[in-house]
Amino acid sequence: MIRLLLIILVALLIGVGLSLGLEYDLGYIRISLGHYLIETNFWVGLALLLAVVVVSVVGVNLLRRMRHGTGLVTTWVRRGNERRARRRTTQGLLALAEGNWPRARKLLTSSASHADTPLINYLAAAQAAFESGDHDAVDRLLRLAFESTPGSDMAVGITQAQLQLAGNRLEQALATLVRLRKQAPHHPFVLKLLKNTYLRLEDWRELSKLLPEMRKRNLLTTDELENLERTVWQNLLQRAAEDCRRQTGSGSAALEPLTRLWDELPGVLRRDEHTIREYARLLAALGDEAQSETLLRKVLRNHWSDELINLYGRIEGHKPDEQLLMAEQWLKDRPNNAELLLALGRLSLRNELWGKAREYFETSLRLRRSRETLAELSRLNAHMGESGTSVKLLMQGLMSDSELPDLPMPKA
Repeated sequence: MIRLLLIILVALLIGVGLSLGLEYDLGYIRISLGHYLIETNFWVGLALLLAVVVVSVVGVNLLRRMRHGTGLVTTWVRRGNERRARRRTTQGLLALAEGNWPRARKLLTSSASHADTPLINYLAAAQAAFESGDHDAVDRLLRLAFESTPGSDMAVGITQAQLQLAGNRLEQALATLVRLRKQAPHHPFVLKLLKNTYLRLEDWRELSKLLPEMRKRNLLTTDELENLERTVWQNLLQRAAEDCRRQTGSGSAALEPLTRLWDELPGVLRRDEHTIREYARLLAALGDEAQSETLLRKVLRNHWSDELINLYGRIEGHKPDEQLLMAEQWLKDRPNNAELLLALGRLSLRNELWGKAREYFETSLRLRRSRETLAELSRLNAHMGESGTSVKLLMQGLMSDSELPDLPMPKA
């Protein structure tokens, strides 16, 4: 109400002022422009000038409002696109989970440009393309994923490596992972993927270099790491033995690749009975049974192992009689060890003590029925002229292994 009264008051004052002005002097304005001449009194000219100012102000305000209105339309359109992109992304992810690869790829790719996280769209679309077998599309979508989001090199690279591994493209996966490891040397998932890749490529040497880092980062359980280390170094020992077989020399020089690798083994593996057994077995297979026997004897003195004593009974040392005496010393502490008795039987055979060998085999069988011991005793009986006993033992072993049912048989 007060504002309206003020406006009316101002209008009245202006009206009074104009009336006084008109009574006082009309004035005169003359404007010449080229061949045109405009003449009017001062007050009419002033009114025209005010009209021009008012029109200009109104025009500017109108333009501003139009621009503001265009921005609202643009925002409305953008938000609509974003809502549709979110909806299509959700539908695409559901299709991916359901295994509908073509639909998932189409929905995820078409909505990526307006999605809040285009990286997710392209990575999921690449997964769908991979499941469809379109590897060219996989590479293209991964490239779009990388271009869509700055700093996504690691995420895209890991996805690429996983898809390459799943597609059995091992060399490409290795190249991708080596590149990623240069960027992030201690990235745990990259290290795990590298481990899987080296395993599938059977690249034992590179895997042996990776093991210390994996141990340091606690990427595997203790049992998993020990089994992996054992597998890696045993395969390296076998490769070294193959190198020894290819060499033309003889003696210690021919065994140099194997013995040198043994010196490289971590201390914990040089005390591992499975690795020791593999190394001793390879030495014996390469013709150096004496060195193998010496190693096994040293180990068995301080660390008993049924696996190692079994191998010890199969190997011929420098002096078979001393080897037998050593095993008989161990028997005093382990009188009921079936594996030791089997080894003693074999060592007795090597010393041509037939009766003692049979006694050891029979005692071992009483403690534990073993195919290996049955076969040894059967063979010995056959060579001692006791064919019937030999055949009976073989039949016992065969029937035991075959788990034959109890059925009626004809009487002899």
